Amino acid sequence: MSELDLISACIKNDKAAKQQFFEKYYCSLAYVALRYSKNKQQAEPAILSGFSHIFSQLPQFKSQQKLSLDEFLNKQFIKHIVAYIKSIRNEYYVASTIKAVEKTNNSYDLFLDSKYIDVRNINQQVLLKSIQQLVPSQRVVFNLNVVDGYTLTEMSDLLETSEQTIKANLEKARFNLQKAIEQNLKLNSDEQPV
Repeated sequence: MSELDLISACIKNDKAAKQQFFEKYYCSLAYVALRYSKNKQQAEPAILSGFSHIFSQLPQFKSQQKLSLDEFLNKQFIKHIVAYIKSIRNEYYVASTIKAVEKTNNSYDLFLDSKYIDVRNINQQVLLKSIQQLVPSQRVVFNLNVVDGYTLTEMSDLLETSEQTIKANLEKARFNLQKAIEQNLKLNSDEQPV
């Protein structure tokens, strides 16, 4: 079945087509949900509601087709996941108590590439665990900007907040992620048998 035939069948509410669509895109979208969520338990309902949102948006994709299906799915899923995480208000608006810059000789201006840890060479599980340890507001802006490539303006529109707030959360997120990675790498090295 071609991509357009699959989409048409999903729009017509064909259960077999929806099952095929779900199986085809589950892994990639589940990883997105895990990055935005604090753990697997929070990600699971977000994935299911995200697919429901995507199925409701498929007619829009079929009529416009300005983006590839993968780009469309990613944008729609991220938009839904952000709204889902924000809907957990008591968790999303938790204030971070860690300052973005320490008063030591070490510079943690993490808008620059890290001099301390190269995130491209970190074990994916350590990186995912470290991202999940960020408070939700920091986790969302970090994922949107660094991983998914959203601009400050796009993030401001999506999150309905000022660019200044986003910059502050992004700086805190990068600092806190650096610390979480250091801690998780140390824990992993301590757990390794000699």
